[in-house]
Amino acid sequence: MLRAEDHIRKLAAFTSAFLLATAEALAQENQARPARRIVVSIPDRKLAVLESGRVVKIFSTAVGAPASPSPTGSYQIVQRVTDPTWYTKGKIVPPGKSNPLGTRWLGLSLKGYGIHGTNSPSSIGHNASHGCIRMRNRDVEQLFAMVGVGDPVELYDGRTPELDAIFGEQAAVAAAGTAGASSPGANQ
Repeated sequence: MLRAEDHIRKLAAFTSAFLLATAEALAQENQARPARRIVVSIPDRKLAVLESGRVVKIFSTAVGAPASPSPTGSYQIVQRVTDPTWYTKGKIVPPGKSNPLGTRWLGLSLKGYGIHGTNSPSSIGHNASHGCIRMRNRDVEQLFAMVGVGDPVELYDGRTPELDAIFGEQAAVAAAGTAGASSPGANQ
């Protein structure tokens, strides 16, 4: 009987040491990855990637047209798709040059909305999408490599002191002058 109890104590000590080591490794892994978030300024039609509060990269985008504005609020990336297929009202567009989603799709926690590429690069810088955040394919491919599922995405329809610091106050003045601009015939 004492032998079995001794064996159980040794096993419990080993299990405790193993769990402690695993928890420490996970904590170090989480510390190694900086806090990352995506901030979108709808009036500036710009997207910034921030890591630990520092701007890593800013990209130009197209945002929702007046008839189909981009949503505002805080979301998360819930899906990452390379060469997405576009499904709309009984129509399926496979990956390729005619696909309005371009080469990458980053689906948001708000169903039906995401950050994606485009087959209409001339729409970038305009209020031209159906509400999604649209990027040049080369830019969305770069963004795709930088972010992951679970990363927060914040979409703002007005300026804040933080947005002024990220995108610059000059951008706010320029955006105010072209806020109603749109691109005829653009989709998604």
